[in-house]
Amino acid sequence: MTLPIRRNDNVNRRGQRRPLSPWDPFAPFDDNYQRMEEFVRAVRDDFSTGSRWSPPVDLEESDDAFIVEADLPGVARDDLTIDWSGRDLTIHGEVKERDRRGVLRRQTRRTGSFGYTVTLPADIDGDNATADLRDGVLTITAPKTHATKTRRIELSN
Repeated sequence: MTLPIRRNDNVNRRGQRRPLSPWDPFAPFDDNYQRMEEFVRAVRDDFSTGSRWSPPVDLEESDDAFIVEADLPGVARDDLTIDWSGRDLTIHGEVKERDRRGVLRRQTRRTGSFGYTVTLPADIDGDNATADLRDGVLTITAPKTHATKTRRIELSN
């Protein structure tokens, strides 16, 4: 179901709130929505673990490895750290703010530090893991250890 987009007429050009119009039935909802959004943003920033956001990540398992793909557009190789500890794989980095020539009117792209940690379902050989950053997609291939590779057991009669 698609909802109509409403313009917020309760704020003037200077950012000051106008008094609510008695004949606009949606004005209280717009005001409450904006306050709730500010509240959620403040709580999220207060309780974050040092990272402001997590990138979208896919985890795929093949017969001999785990493949982790993370969408990281705009991240430089020097601003990216990948750590491995036991079965935990951690990705940290930062998307830096661009230098602007004009006034930024709207920003929807994420900037700042990010982090993602995943516990893999089996042990990996971290010494032979590889990582590649190409076209804004980080691909980590973590081979399974010999003890955790899937083996077929033949039936005996």
